[in-house]
Amino acid sequence: MPSSGAAWGIDIGAAAIKAVKLIKSPEGPKAVDFVIVPHKRVLSTPDVDPDEVMRLSLGALMSQFGDELRNSTTVVSVPGHTAFARFAKLPPVDPKGVANLVKFEAVQQIPFPIEEVEWDYQLFRSEDSPEIEVGIFAMTQERIAERLALWGGAALTPDAITISPVAAYNAVAYDFAFTERTPGTIVLDIGTTATDLIIGERGRVWIRTFPVGGHAFTEAIAETFKLTYTKAEKLKAGAETSKYKKHVFQALKPVFSDFVDEVKRSINYYRDTHPDAQIERLIGVGSTFKLFGLRKLLAQQLGIDVVRLDRFRQAALEGAAGTDFEAASVNLVSAYGLALQGLGVAPIAVNLMPTPVLRQAMWKRKTPWFITAAAIGLAAGGVSFLRPFLDGANAASVDNLPMVGTVKTEGNRAKQRWKDASKEHTIAFAPANIAHLTAGRDLYVQITRDINDMLGSASVSVIETGGRAEDAFVFRGLVASFTGAGEKVPEKANTSETGNSGNRGGRRAPTPQGGGRGGGRDERGGAPPSRTSQRGGKNGGAGAEDDLVAGEFGAVRITVSVDTQNDGGLPFVDQTLLTWLRDRAAENLGPLYTLDALPKADDVERTVVRGPITPKPDDPEGGGGKAAGNAGNIHELAPIPEPVSPLDLSREVVRYTLSWVVQLKDPSAPPETRAEVDVTGAEDAS
Repeated sequence: MPSSGAAWGIDIGAAAIKAVKLIKSPEGPKAVDFVIVPHKRVLSTPDVDPDEVMRLSLGALMSQFGDELRNSTTVVSVPGHTAFARFAKLPPVDPKGVANLVKFEAVQQIPFPIEEVEWDYQLFRSEDSPEIEVGIFAMTQERIAERLALWGGAALTPDAITISPVAAYNAVAYDFAFTERTPGTIVLDIGTTATDLIIGERGRVWIRTFPVGGHAFTEAIAETFKLTYTKAEKLKAGAETSKYKKHVFQALKPVFSDFVDEVKRSINYYRDTHPDAQIERLIGVGSTFKLFGLRKLLAQQLGIDVVRLDRFRQAALEGAAGTDFEAASVNLVSAYGLALQGLGVAPIAVNLMPTPVLRQAMWKRKTPWFITAAAIGLAAGGVSFLRPFLDGANAASVDNLPMVGTVKTEGNRAKQRWKDASKEHTIAFAPANIAHLTAGRDLYVQITRDINDMLGSASVSVIETGGRAEDAFVFRGLVASFTGAGEKVPEKANTSETGNSGNRGGRRAPTPQGGGRGGGRDERGGAPPSRTSQRGGKNGGAGAEDDLVAGEFGAVRITVSVDTQNDGGLPFVDQTLLTWLRDRAAENLGPLYTLDALPKADDVERTVVRGPITPKPDDPEGGGGKAAGNAGNIHELAPIPEPVSPLDLSREVVRYTLSWVVQLKDPSAPPETRAEVDVTGAEDAS
């Protein structure tokens, strides 16, 4: 997945595509951009091909924001009436059996064979009640494929797909900081062809979609005044200031009546299934909710407070676009909720993306970081395969001692007695052994993800502070060194061009070649080291912890090298990479390890690996050939291809090397269940 520091939420409505971009900040999610791309014609207009209209609008969106969308987490929605949302109360069951029980409920609740749908679920718990409720969300694979084909035509594969009512609830629950003590609230999202009614109350959520929406209001006006659909849509939008205001209201009365009846029917059903329900207010979203008279009518008929979400309280957009963002808020609710899910702060995290598509997209996007994973894999492989050979060599040196021979003989006898006894009593250890085979397999994947997230977050910080995109950090090398439990953690590995890793079990990640002509190469084909090298801290960096000892499950020292052309120096590194490390350590959220021995700014090694190139008068390309130092004649005849670099190789390139330690946790501990998210977390997230 792309950097989790930025996320786009994209909602394809009947009238337009709405998109909101959020980024992480110390104060919480921050809105930095939004866009509304109107369709050429409303999708519900008779004789309109909706797929063709959506393709044109998506093309316009991607032409303007394509690169940003591909480099950010993207979450998209599907209309509530095209999917299924079912809710059930689970009987008391052991936590380990919840997943199987939910699947049983899904088979019963979803009106299609379970193998023909993509589905996900969410558990809802309340502190003052032992009951567990589950929300099951599903969509047929055929419809999912249609949506993915639509996005694929625009050259984008989303990271997550959820349904619009879930996105609307996430937006309102986060923005209003819902908790278990928040009054029972109805979120009413009036769409074009259908309306999503969501009830949030006492930590639980319930959703119903009914087929009355803005399209019904438009058709009523068109039929009464004998107008085309397009003209009726315009009259509906400007009805409040029209001289035909009273006539329009009379034309809409039958639709108003049907609409209010559906809302009442939904509320009554919820109260029948939840006798303790206390619903006190309704929050309306969607452009149709602006229809004059609708808000007052709902308040009178339902007997509760009715308000309209007219601005976001938690994510105001700064700058000149702030006023436009606030004015469009009522139409951006779903897109806002989708972006919150992309940042991982949404109360409900439902994803209907097919697993094979998600896996394929993940690997494709992680290709730039493959060298990191390869380096860590080599380190892990060295630890796994080297130690048995070392232990075998030590044992061979004492194999001829008399005491060893006696012990081996007794051991063989005990082994035979065990075989004889096991023939009478068969004990099946297979399940436990199989479970332990996979213990710890996610360790190096998680380390890779953290490094990826750190660099992505730092790059976002560069751009936020007015820097250029090309001045962001570029990964250049990694060393991972494992230390067994109770042993002293070695100091930072040497990652300079002339050194190698001296740590036990460590493997030096191959440093990419320096690009551009005239740079010269050493014997490994990399960029030549500069003579202007600065190293801070005791013994040269973060590896100066004399008494650092690995914990019960061992430790891994991580040493990372990155290149940049930002001239901010060590303070710049402290405000980006080191700040991320400190925040991560303070959160202590890692399921597999905790961070230790964090470097300070003075512990970071700074090396100028390339100076600015001055072209010779007779070589406008900037050198090369014999001027390349160690290149030699062989490189003139068969030069090594230069890699494509995101850096401007005519400018100075600075390399920073920093190191820290991860203390491992019990690898066999069960991971947290993704679907068990408490919706009350919205208050903490805000």
